[in-house]
Amino acid sequence: MRILVTRPETDGERTASALRERGHDVTVMPLMRAEPIEAELGAGPWGGVIATSANACRAVLSRSDLASLVDLPFFAVGRRTAQAARAAGFSDVTAAEGDVKDLAAAIMESASRDRPLLYLAGEERAADLEGMLVAEGFFVTTAVVYRMVAMNGFSAAVAAALAGGEIDAALHYSAASASACLAASRAAGVEPSLLKIRHFCLSAQVAATLGSAGANDLRVATEPSEIALFDLIGSA
Repeated sequence: MRILVTRPETDGERTASALRERGHDVTVMPLMRAEPIEAELGAGPWGGVIATSANACRAVLSRSDLASLVDLPFFAVGRRTAQAARAAGFSDVTAAEGDVKDLAAAIMESASRDRPLLYLAGEERAADLEGMLVAEGFFVTTAVVYRMVAMNGFSAAVAAALAGGEIDAALHYSAASASACLAASRAAGVEPSLLKIRHFCLSAQVAATLGSAGANDLRVATEPSEIALFDLIGSA
């Protein structure tokens, strides 16, 4: 299958490599990038650190106050975020597979309520993790440490491939990236071609973004993980 991947460059290349190993022809066209924000983290002391994206871990790598955090328990959604946390120096890492609700459940099971938790977050968040935890008696301080920024649209080659029917499907990991993909297609004058292809989506929310624009061939992973997304592609 000829697949378009629009993830940020590092993640996109990793995803493309995994798909090529499965026999697919992959075109990588990054449409967004993570931009660190120098947010105040607060004084603590903290009972633990939370992140729902590897981008949050990468965003704090160069911070001078990172050393004061790395010995704390770290709670992450998914294997990739957990790997990024370990790469940043955290050693006590708990990875919850699934989504934010699964992460909240893992935190409720093992984190202490005696001290506030530090949530390293993105500027846009799809779920109210803070609200879930506060409702269960936790104190949470949210530090917005990165934002996703739109990059240039489709290259001439990608636009031509879509217009010529040379791309069969696209992968979408977030509603924001799906919106960026739609915007890029409009700017390049190939939105009708994009809407005709198959779209593999990490969640129903992502699919809804594409469906509202007119895409019909929408496939949603059984759970919000890359493995489930790859399984979805393999069964198509």
